[in-house]
Formats: sequence, C-alpha cells, structure tokens
Amino acid sequence: MSGCLFTVVAPSGAGKSSLVAGLLERDTGIELSVSYTTRSPRAGEVDGREYHFVTREKFKALIDADEFLEHAEVYGNLYGTSRRWIESRRTQGSHVLLEIDWQGARSVKKIFPDMVYIYILPPSIDELRRRLIKRGKDSAAIIERRLSEAREDLKHVHKADYVIINEDFGVALDDLSAVTRACQLTASRQIALNAKLLK
Repeated sequence: MSGCLFTVVAPSGAGKSSLVAGLLERDTGIELSVSYTTRSPRAGEVDGREYHFVTREKFKALIDADEFLEHAEVYGNLYGTSRRWIESRRTQGSHVLLEIDWQGARSVKKIFPDMVYIYILPPSIDELRRRLIKRGKDSAAIIERRLSEAREDLKHVHKADYVIINEDFGVALDDLSAVTRACQLTASRQIALNAKLLK
C-alpha cells in the first residue's frame, strides 16, 4: 500500500510553512519533500533541509535525467520536486508532503491522481498584507506584488480537495492534522495494513 501524498498550497504570508512545521512535529510519519533550487541559501538555511541548493547546470542535468515531478522558474530561480524520491518513499509506505504552488499542484495531480490537495488561506487580503509587513522580509513594492499574486492564486482555490482558513493558528493546525489523519485512516489503507487482524 503506497503512502499518502499531500500537497499544501498557499499565498505567500498565509502561514503555510509554520503550519507544515507544526504538522511534521505532531506527525512524525509524514516526510517533507525537499525541493531543488538554484537560488542561494538565505541566512540560517541548510542544504538538504530547506532545499537542495544546486547550480543551474546541475538543475538542467536533473531535468534531462527526468528527475523532476514538476519544475518551474520563479523570480529568476529554478525550483523542482524530485519524482524518484517521492515514488521511492511512497512505495516504502511513507507519507509524503509537498509545499509547492498551485501550478505545481496541478502538475502533480495529473501524475498522482490520489494526491490530497490542501489549500491554506488567510482570513482576508488585509490580514495577509498585515502579516507580510509584520514579518519584515520584503520591501513595500514586493509586498504589493505578493498581494497581487495572492489575488491571482485565489482564482485556483476551487481545484483543492480541502481549504483551511488560517485565522487562528491552533485551529488551522488541528484542521490540517485532521485532513492528513483522515487519508491515513481510509478503509482500504487500514485493511491492507491490518490484514492479519482481519483474517
């Protein structure tokens, strides 16, 4: 029985990374897929933890080797998700989680129709602006660009299987945990995993 595959999508600043970190702390049976990127590491980032940091030449070689499930260029940097790693982990029964954008989720869904697509939303665009300003990472111009992109992203939310509004972090984390646990407890999965009990 293959492990579950979860994809979590959200506009920048909606709290996706914090929610995913909280979920992985709660459920050690879920593994985060670490993407490849050509961008430089930011302060505190570790190769192999946040991303696999590679050169453009290495990234293109990985494309040629059919390594990626999906890949895209964002703000001049390349990002890709390892297809082989995901297939290997799922075959071994591990549950895998991807943090990607809606375009990536659409591509993954075509290859893995059983993917569970989860969309994280802020309670409002005004609250999203407040959070982006509060985190202090971006200039005013970049914040406005991210808000414009968020409005575009919202047009694709109807493609998701589940939508979680991140107004209260604790409630949103409980909701995310509920979705991932539900996949792990489907009848077909439980019957396959507990065949001896059910003989």
